[in-house]
Amino acid sequence: MTEVRLIDNFHERQIVNFWLQLLQDKTELTTDDGETIQVIYPGRTTDGQGADFRDAVIATNRGLVKGDIEIHVRSSDWRTHQHHRNPLYNRVILHVVLRHDSQAATQLQNEKIIPTLVLEKHLTERKNQQLNPPHPWPSLNVPCSSRQDSWTTNMATGFLDSSGGKRFLAKAARFKADIARHGPGQSLYRGIMGALGYSKNKLPFLELAHRVPVHILESITRNKSSNEKCLTRLQALLLGTAGLLPSQRQTRRHENGVDDRYVDALEKLWPSFHLSEAMPSDAWEVFRVRPANLPVRRIAAMSYLILRYGKKGLADERVNTIMEACLNKGHCRLEAGLVVTSNSYWGTHYDLGSGIRIDSSPLLGRERAADIAVIA
Repeated sequence: MTEVRLIDNFHERQIVNFWLQLLQDKTELTTDDGETIQVIYPGRTTDGQGADFRDAVIATNRGLVKGDIEIHVRSSDWRTHQHHRNPLYNRVILHVVLRHDSQAATQLQNEKIIPTLVLEKHLTERKNQQLNPPHPWPSLNVPCSSRQDSWTTNMATGFLDSSGGKRFLAKAARFKADIARHGPGQSLYRGIMGALGYSKNKLPFLELAHRVPVHILESITRNKSSNEKCLTRLQALLLGTAGLLPSQRQTRRHENGVDDRYVDALEKLWPSFHLSEAMPSDAWEVFRVRPANLPVRRIAAMSYLILRYGKKGLADERVNTIMEACLNKGHCRLEAGLVVTSNSYWGTHYDLGSGIRIDSSPLLGRERAADIAVIA
């Protein structure tokens, strides 16, 4: 009972430290089903939603496997934390726990079963093991690091060029498959939306793109209305479907006057759309997201891009821009076509009805526009 209480008092932070120490010591690791594995790269830590370590690489009987690693005190924490229902954890390839207290296998949201690795026996073998080693965390031997010093500039350049080429071709193949499934306009729209979400909000942005397809948005721009009215309708539909209007978030309103009337206009327009149900507001990650990058602002930026290109079609307009861009500094034109600034509500606000104002900030700056030009 004493040992049980001791283990129950451990914190996940301590288990992470112990796990990294085992990797540093090159301890032989075996999963609960008896398979010996080797951790080639432990992954990088994260500060947002999702697994504890991203992009790890492990060697198994089936070869190298790349994905995420999640760490818990008990194996039952997987279901307690609802990871089996969360698609953000579908990239997990290994579940590391101190104690295996559940008969249920570690199952992902996509119903795939992944191995569990139990650390309890290693703790028993190391009765005096300290689970709070001094920071920084142990530096692990990554295969590339031991060879890095002996690389010449040409070798490093060749390796990066090769890796970049492979990544580009893989992304092109994904877009080709996406175009075959959704069409060029929706595929480009999905690509831009995913890029607007960064890593933390990529999935919610893709879900929003699914609920409000680009042809619906483009149809709004083709009505005989002023640009101001088009933008208001586009933002009401997108923000309402996203579940990010103040009434949907139950946020306290601080505005008054003209700004308050603008928010009221969005609130009144939203019920007139009957395309889909609203997403839950907690689907969006705002923790440690810079105010300028908040989902509401990025969604507003998308409305401006739809207005800019919607009448002829987002895909056709962007293709024409690419075809007309000269080879010398043509990328500047591609970037400029995605930069979004506003002299109206979003030029002075971070959020809807928050009362927090800014002097001037682009909805979509040149740096992110350049990323989107490459990503999407």
